Amino acid sequence: MAEERVAKLMAQRGLCSRREAERLIGDGLVTVDGVVMREQGCKAAPDADIRVADRGTTRLAAQITIALHKPPGIVSTQPEPGQTAAWNLITRAGVYGDVAAELRSRIEREAPALAVAGRLDRASRGLLILTQDGTVARRIIGGEGVEKCYVVKMQAPVSDGQIRKLREPLRLDDRALRPMHVQRVADDTLRFVLIEGRKHQIRRVCRHVGLHVADLVRTAVGPIALGDLPQGRWRVVAAAELDRLRIDGHVARA
Repeated sequence: MAEERVAKLMAQRGLCSRREAERLIGDGLVTVDGVVMREQGCKAAPDADIRVADRGTTRLAAQITIALHKPPGIVSTQPEPGQTAAWNLITRAGVYGDVAAELRSRIEREAPALAVAGRLDRASRGLLILTQDGTVARRIIGGEGVEKCYVVKMQAPVSDGQIRKLREPLRLDDRALRPMHVQRVADDTLRFVLIEGRKHQIRRVCRHVGLHVADLVRTAVGPIALGDLPQGRWRVVAAAELDRLRIDGHVARA
């Protein structure tokens, strides 16, 4: 069998992201068939015994993942002049729930480096996941079937015919959309569950059927739910939630 990069094999096995794997290898924290690897780009057989040293495992376990209730007007990623990026809300005043002082200080310090796993457009609000964990980010945005749930209020009542059209095969930018689960919540409100996230997808498909969005809130990413997290506040995503995310990409059905 042809050898492959050890970092690629580690990512495929869900041990960590490729970037994290390269760091661990460079620090001498990875063994392949009992031999310590230190060379960036080193290769091994696809069935090789790859292990991460205890110090590396501890480092990976300490990676931060945050759930933020993004308000409208806040941008998910790099802001333009006059805009506020989501990570700016990860402050001591914004924490929700009990977080140890040492961890809270570390989170505030490292917030600008957190990666957004699944953007929300500036006009939308709701659950935004920010993380240092490459496997979490890839799970959410890497086309691995993780569902995202949105509750969307329209500017006018929605007809049954419009809902039927939203459930039919649709295209955006000359590409077929993967099926959306759409159900009525109220006369003017729908619940969408998507397993992909094209740019402005919900707003665009709604316009396609004659609907205009008044409010869009993301309420869940896989098993991680917005719950009662107040707007503008953040919390640490628990290890148990991340474990569920790694094995189950579904959101709870009402």
